[in-house]
Amino acid sequence: MTVVVTLGRVLLDSMAGYALARLRFRGRSGLFAAVIAVMAVPGVVLFIPKFLVLNQLGMYDSYLALILPLVADATGVFVMKQFFESVPRGVEEAARIDGAGTFRVFWSVVLPMSRPALITLTILSFQGSWNEFPHTLVAVQDPALFTLPRGLADLVSGSLGGGTQFPLKLGAALLATIPVAVIFVLFQRHFIRDANEGAEKG
Repeated sequence: MTVVVTLGRVLLDSMAGYALARLRFRGRSGLFAAVIAVMAVPGVVLFIPKFLVLNQLGMYDSYLALILPLVADATGVFVMKQFFESVPRGVEEAARIDGAGTFRVFWSVVLPMSRPALITLTILSFQGSWNEFPHTLVAVQDPALFTLPRGLADLVSGSLGGGTQFPLKLGAALLATIPVAVIFVLFQRHFIRDANEGAEKG
């Protein structure tokens, strides 16, 4: 779930951010305002609507219910849009003169220059999806589909039976923390330093 959600967010958030930053189309300002508005809505408000939509579409209690609602993220779109606006337009214009289309400019020219923002988005997406707990409460009820945070919550709530079982609970919590810590340590030096860094390297 974490791998698919992270890949989906990096791809879709980047494409949406580029469209909002560079493409001119009717309703662009309203769409960006909607993205900002979504960021301001507390996640708890969406619990019941999310459950109703998943149930109505027949996706409840499935891997699709765990993954699909999380593959796009308003915060990621905002971060990528702000970064893409810092990329010099001259680079894109030169690519267009060479015959590159919109997607080719995005994929082959702008995206490679956006490494700091992409790595930041990857870290945030991995951490967010790995630690996601509230969404799993309304998306699945089959124990076979529980993610690690949901499983830990089930563990703490007494699924082990009698006794406190503190060593087992703490060990499970440690194992749940390790992947996020490893990802952050590996990529921390890339965690956005300067919005113009990617453009300067390009």
